[in-house]
Amino acid sequence: MIGFTADPPAGRMAAVEIEQPGGPEVLRPVERPIPMPADGEVLIRVVAAGLNRGDLLQRQGLYPPPPGASDLPGLEVSGLVAACGGGVEGFAPCDRVCALVAGGGYAGYCAAPAEQCLPVPDGLDLATAAALPEALCTVWTNLVERGALRSGDGVLIHGGASGIGTIAIQAARLLGAASVFATAGSPDKLALCSELGADRAIDHRNEDFVRAVKDATGGRGVDVILDMVGGDYLDRNIEALAVGGRLVHISFIAGSRICADLRPVMTKRLTITGSTLRGRSAADKAAIVAGVGAALWPHVAGGGLRAVLDRGFALSAAADAHRYMHEGRHRGKILLHTGWHPSGNDPGEETGT
Repeated sequence: MIGFTADPPAGRMAAVEIEQPGGPEVLRPVERPIPMPADGEVLIRVVAAGLNRGDLLQRQGLYPPPPGASDLPGLEVSGLVAACGGGVEGFAPCDRVCALVAGGGYAGYCAAPAEQCLPVPDGLDLATAAALPEALCTVWTNLVERGALRSGDGVLIHGGASGIGTIAIQAARLLGAASVFATAGSPDKLALCSELGADRAIDHRNEDFVRAVKDATGGRGVDVILDMVGGDYLDRNIEALAVGGRLVHISFIAGSRICADLRPVMTKRLTITGSTLRGRSAADKAAIVAGVGAALWPHVAGGGLRAVLDRGFALSAAADAHRYMHEGRHRGKILLHTGWHPSGNDPGEETGT
């Protein structure tokens, strides 16, 4: 094992920065000083970073980092603890970890609050772990905290073959959902949703998801909808919800501005809510990670909840990774590999990407 110590390494690291708001071409490989971990933080030598739609929005100038966060994109990483700041408990140099961060993931080293880190179990390869923190935390805070998912509920997940969708299908089932529906747009994506536990995978290009849900539930509808589409899905989501249902928005690929009929919202006593994760306080994020650690991480460690990987790109090819995500053909998560791994093996070979 490499000789990491309590003292942070000095020197510079490879990173990818956003030169100016724009298309993928504005992502520029650079060298940056290795960050110093503050009190309560660990410094992670990064093996891989997960690619998220928030990274694309930040690159376009639409999702700026919160005050005090790194200007580098990247909201989740995995690797080894290289050093610990003051007051850190529960982690030590050379520990295998993955972390939820507010920025800085597109780099060889990343500082992360210790309370936003999760230990990577021995049965999970280190690079793959980078695909989990953002999706698990998004699913937990939106399905459980905002969506009030209860055992026996029916759940509809839009974008079921996405990085978040693939986790949400599995998590909903593990958390006691009686029925899970998922939308996707191609035969291979529909098959993946079914493989992960969806009772009904709905082809949103050729089927009416409202009718499919109503037919499968005897006209009742579902209790919780996790939506990343927005736009004209709003009225249809309202129609698909059962009395007392909860609609939770986590993105708005089809647009954020909407017009809807409030009558069914009132007569069915619906809740329409949503959230973002990046700008939450450190205390909020620590609580979310703790919830994930208690309720979902044991299933990760036991193999009952897995990351679905589409492919990986070298960190220096982040622009190509962004173009690929824009195309929308991916199933599951896209990873960026730094080119370093404690085993000395090619991390892309380890993850099969």
